Amino acid sequence: MNSIETTTGDITRMAVDAIVNAANASLMGGGGVDGAIHRAGGPAILAACQAIRQTLYPDGLPSGEAVLTTGGNLPARWVIHTAGPVYHTDPDPEGHLAQCYRRCLELAHAHGVKRLAFPGISTGVYGFPKEAAARIAIATIRAFFAQAPEADLNVILVAFSTADEAILQQYLA
Repeated sequence: MNSIETTTGDITRMAVDAIVNAANASLMGGGGVDGAIHRAGGPAILAACQAIRQTLYPDGLPSGEAVLTTGGNLPARWVIHTAGPVYHTDPDPEGHLAQCYRRCLELAHAHGVKRLAFPGISTGVYGFPKEAAARIAIATIRAFFAQAPEADLNVILVAFSTADEAILQQYLA
């Protein structure tokens, strides 16, 4: 049965099938969640991302798209990397953020993922307002569940702080 829950914590320590990386377009690591995932997951993640850049996305991962790699040294088997929109410069930040969640859910379902953890995509240095991001994330996940009831997917929204988790809880009610 499809479900959504929230927690506060470190996404790199989540014992789930897959975690989502709020990646930058280069897929080469960076700051925030992206850097933490690359550091914790080790060189296998970077090698997989380099291969994706050489074959599928030589110009970088477009906003709203997602790709799957190994989890490397993480407890999660896979990492689904998605390039979120930069809020103040993206021509359609709401649409691209929803597309990030949808593409990650589609990849997870296609690979038989049963437990998937998401960080707040684009809510850090990319400047997406946390309340709007929470509303879009939860609405998009619920819409996916309505379209794919057979997915049997447990989605965990991993907040960076208890204040961020409270925002997520508000939209789950």
